[in-house]
Amino acid sequence: MTTSTFTVTGMTCQHCVGAVREEVSRIPGVTGVDVDLASGRVTVTSEGPVATEDVRASVDEAGYELAS
Repeated sequence: MTTSTFTVTGMTCQHCVGAVREEVSRIPGVTGVDVDLASGRVTVTSEGPVATEDVRASVDEAGYELAS
């Protein structure tokens, strides 16, 4: 198991949290996604390392932005 943490900007409500969780959960190998609205922190648990670009693409698809 691998755990990675990312910061997402632009989330303002629980709908945002759900949208990000749903999109990131679709990345192959991802087994869990925890989104903290207050901090913007997204913790991804996966079977192996997840490419930052895959997370960035999923967050973009949800309508938000991965902090650099």
